[in-house]
Amino acid sequence: MQVTDSQETISQEKLPHRETFTLDVGGMKCAGCVKAVENKLTQHPGVVSAWVNLPMELATVECEADTVEAEGLAKTLTEAGFPSQPRLGNTSQNKDINASRRQEIRASIWRLSLAAVLIVLSGWGHFGQIPWLSNMWFHWGLATATLLLPGRTILQDGWKGWWHGNPNMNTLVGLGAMSAYAASCVALWFPQLGWECFFDEPVMLLGFILFGRTLEQIARYRAVSSLSSLLSLKPTTARLVNHPEADSSTSVEVPADRVRVGEYVRVLPGETIPVDGEVVWGTTAVDESMLTGESLPASKQTGDRVTGGTSNQSGVVVVRVTQTGEDTTLSHIISLVENAQTRKAPVQKLADTVAGYFTYGVMAIAAVTFLFWYFLGSQIWPEIVAANVPTLTHTATQTASPLLVSLKLSIAVLVIACPCALGLATPTAILVGTGRGAEKGLLIKGGDVLERVRHLDTVVFDKTGTLTTGKPTITDCLPLTDEMTRDRLLQVAAAAESGTSHPLATTMQAAATENGKTLLPAQDFHTEPGWGIRATVETDRVLVGTSDWLVKHEISVEAAAEKVAALEAAGKTVAYVAVNDALAGVIALSDRLKEGAVETVKGLQAMGLRVMVLTGDRTAETVAAPLGLPREDIMVQVPPDGKAAAIEAIQKNQHRVAMVGDGINDAPALAQADVGISMSAATDVAMETAHITLMRDCLTDAIAAIRLSRATFRKIRQNLFWALIYNTVGIPVAAGVLLPGWGIMLNPSTAGALMAFSSVSVAVNSLLLRSSDR
Repeated sequence: MQVTDSQETISQEKLPHRETFTLDVGGMKCAGCVKAVENKLTQHPGVVSAWVNLPMELATVECEADTVEAEGLAKTLTEAGFPSQPRLGNTSQNKDINASRRQEIRASIWRLSLAAVLIVLSGWGHFGQIPWLSNMWFHWGLATATLLLPGRTILQDGWKGWWHGNPNMNTLVGLGAMSAYAASCVALWFPQLGWECFFDEPVMLLGFILFGRTLEQIARYRAVSSLSSLLSLKPTTARLVNHPEADSSTSVEVPADRVRVGEYVRVLPGETIPVDGEVVWGTTAVDESMLTGESLPASKQTGDRVTGGTSNQSGVVVVRVTQTGEDTTLSHIISLVENAQTRKAPVQKLADTVAGYFTYGVMAIAAVTFLFWYFLGSQIWPEIVAANVPTLTHTATQTASPLLVSLKLSIAVLVIACPCALGLATPTAILVGTGRGAEKGLLIKGGDVLERVRHLDTVVFDKTGTLTTGKPTITDCLPLTDEMTRDRLLQVAAAAESGTSHPLATTMQAAATENGKTLLPAQDFHTEPGWGIRATVETDRVLVGTSDWLVKHEISVEAAAEKVAALEAAGKTVAYVAVNDALAGVIALSDRLKEGAVETVKGLQAMGLRVMVLTGDRTAETVAAPLGLPREDIMVQVPPDGKAAAIEAIQKNQHRVAMVGDGINDAPALAQADVGISMSAATDVAMETAHITLMRDCLTDAIAAIRLSRATFRKIRQNLFWALIYNTVGIPVAAGVLLPGWGIMLNPSTAGALMAFSSVSVAVNSLLLRSSDR
């Protein structure tokens, strides 16, 4: 009880009188938009914090309770140029959002196709033999059509961002395209100036941008496909019956969200189970791969639990509803995955800081570039400006005008800069990594967890129920007095243990009631976790527990010392039994290791991690020998309420610790650890506290979770590195640093192609996680 109360206190302290909203946010194009939305939200009265996910187009907002309405926040963002609405979490809204995203991709493909036709015509005009295709008025028409048709959305969004004080990537592209178009129009209308007409630049520039955006949208859509797959599993209807036997009543089809706890639903072969519940009639096999990643169906019969969203394979069953709506396991998983995909890794802070000033900085660099080459560069290197300047696309300027060279360089700076790559670097990797984990039954709670996993050097396992099956068997029952028989000792101990649900107690009770026997009457129970239990059995005062429990009650255990030493040397757990303040005997139990326990330990060690075990047993040999661990890595006689302190002690020695556990008593230790990992059979408290949940009861998934976390974080670092390097190198090259020494100048269309490539490369690099977990 003490542990549960303390856990509740921890939870209340974490979120004192706060609530969280999720908003669908449109209009975000780059990391600058993300920063603008976050700033707009955090400036709203009552908002504590906000996190924005660019690929998912989501904003998660934490507010003081009863001070902010989701509709009000959505209205604020909409007025700032980012159309928003509260996310309700219902299936129909999620389907609408996915349909909207698919529609956006189709529209992008249409615009790209039109841009491609215009690019072909523009190129044909330069190299073809038909005279009117080479006419500058024809190229003016192509450029004008490009701006008004496929490029219109880019220009409109760029202007909208500028108007609302939130310039974005489209603002930069729009400035570049319109500058090239305007300069070309002046050259066309005033030929006496001798300027070059480069109407092909806005055509090529916007075409490359649209190509990159389309690929980026497709990659982003694929990145969120795992979550979309989970959302699609939410059943919409249920077959309601009024009797637990399938053939006793007719069914009525109703919306799944209207089914209530305690009602009965019939599920036919091939149908999706609509709710969480318990089978009360029939047998079947259920495909639970969406929940556990396990491909083989699980057999279900009366008394077994089933999960909403899983698929009924073979037989007709009737299920009594135990959880509905947002309380179901599937809804809980979806919530965890959504939250994980909006939580940022701390390493993203650098990118966010840069992105907040990026667009303004790029416009300033473009202005400086223009002024430098117009006033100074043309004076310092007049022969370069006067000459035909070779470009990366093997075209040449047609005039010696310093104005046009300066203009081209400043436009190249505007369009080569890419805050999109910075904005996509972390969230796309997290989207793919956490989505891939969900497909395999590994729920990772966010980017911050991924970064912590990277620094781990120690993994600590709880023993009972985590490394072992948690279902011990009695191996020895040794009475130590003449009047005590083996059967009587077991009956007395089992009766006293009937006041607790500890796995050892359950085993004793099962053994004592074999062959139709009943438990002796017991009352006045008093339990101290990690020590033992005291009760009155019939008229006798009985204590069952550790040696320290008996010593605490001034009962000598010396008479059992020799036998207990032999039992513990064999790796068995010993329970002492005292009757009326005298040692009556000892009972030895053995709990076998789970399948895969040894493999998991070896695998983690091969990854360079130290593996340790927490156990309440007195001797390290109980666990050390079968697992092949040194004795110093086994922490013995650790009571349940001492687990968190044990983890803290390891951390004080400068170690980064992961804790793997499954019970309520493990919750404080899971919270104390740098990374808490809970098993599928864990209590709700343990799962909420943990940072990673293994949905299958498979220990080797701990290796998979750590490996996937490391791989995902490597992708984050790769993405951020290339995004930063691209902008760090690309912007100076576009500004003309290679022009004096090598005669290399990027024209705007080439710069636009490079910018498009940078965004696409980040998204594609993240998608590679889907084919490799290493």
